[in-house]
Amino acid sequence: MELPNTADIVIIGGGVMGASAAYHLAQRGMKNIVLLEKEEFFGTGATGRCAGGVRYQFSTDINIHLSKESLPMIERFKDEIGQDVNYRQCGYLLVATNEKDANTFKQNVELQNRLGVPTQLLSRDEVRARLPLMHFEDAIAGTFNQKDGLVDPNSVVAGYVGAAQKMGVKAVTRAEVTGITLSGDKVDSVETTQGAIKTRMILNAAGPWSSLIGEMAGVQIPVIPIRRQMYTTTPMPEIPADFPFVIDFAQSLYFHREGDGLLIGMSNANEKPGYDQNVDDDFELTNMEAAAARLPLMEKAGRVSHWAGLYEVTPDAHPIFGRTPVDGFFVVTGFSGHGFMHGPAAGKLMAEYILDGEYKTLDVSMLDLARFEEGRLIREYNVV
Repeated sequence: MELPNTADIVIIGGGVMGASAAYHLAQRGMKNIVLLEKEEFFGTGATGRCAGGVRYQFSTDINIHLSKESLPMIERFKDEIGQDVNYRQCGYLLVATNEKDANTFKQNVELQNRLGVPTQLLSRDEVRARLPLMHFEDAIAGTFNQKDGLVDPNSVVAGYVGAAQKMGVKAVTRAEVTGITLSGDKVDSVETTQGAIKTRMILNAAGPWSSLIGEMAGVQIPVIPIRRQMYTTTPMPEIPADFPFVIDFAQSLYFHREGDGLLIGMSNANEKPGYDQNVDDDFELTNMEAAAARLPLMEKAGRVSHWAGLYEVTPDAHPIFGRTPVDGFFVVTGFSGHGFMHGPAAGKLMAEYILDGEYKTLDVSMLDLARFEEGRLIREYNVV
């Protein structure tokens, strides 16, 4: 699509956040919306490189409430948007192998249960019984929620973009933002590799690149990009169809079914911030060795594919919603590894804030940009 010269709002970033915001703004009747994506296709940045997990299991009220709003939207996605997103409710099983994590898991389950999320606390024997193919002799406790699971990220983005375009949203790929011009302290235009767009509003939904976009407007956004990588295996017929999304919490090591094999990933505690999305082969070997120690069947499996993507990490592992010091410059970013699952609700909330001046579905006002300067940080424990 040819780049328009003007827009009522320019949304920067064509992943789940930007696509959801574009759809929800258009659904509310806003006109002249432009959605920009620097890559050739929508959803090929951080969204398209994630593991596709969605869960209710968090350790803070606000993240649990975000899941309670967002995951039902994904369940209804086909009926409302017309796109099948392959939501597989296989459940997340988090395993604690030290007393500190086990005690925190107990507190988290109590919080989730109080908020209406039916997560179960498992004993060490129950963990082992549910994972007979895995070596978890050191398991102390576990948590399980059957409604957690997996969703196809590309289908979610495609669904939102397609529905938004039908309502008149101009969605443009290969349009990298190169600058933002201001008139005083107000947004004036967005400069891209395809030309400039005059606009009074910008929504920065650029994920791991959101701090770079912020700098173009003179706004400091405390988001750093951290590489995470994963790989898939050849078919493993021994893995049962109901195998859950398993997380060895202390190692940040996870397994879930992917086709007839598994998708496996692990966080590198020594990863330095940066935009490198190449696979670190040395760390992949570390991941494979840790995976084989937990699941001996891995020694018979081959690797089919591997890739890396970026987390958008804030100092308190919580997202940033709302306005910035520049008039007309809004932000929705910093989800610290759980942006895909909260993207549907986040886009709706930003549409409410932009059009109504307040969040109506869920009050996320405490997740504003100003909290970092004012010392109002909120800590999330369940980040892998």
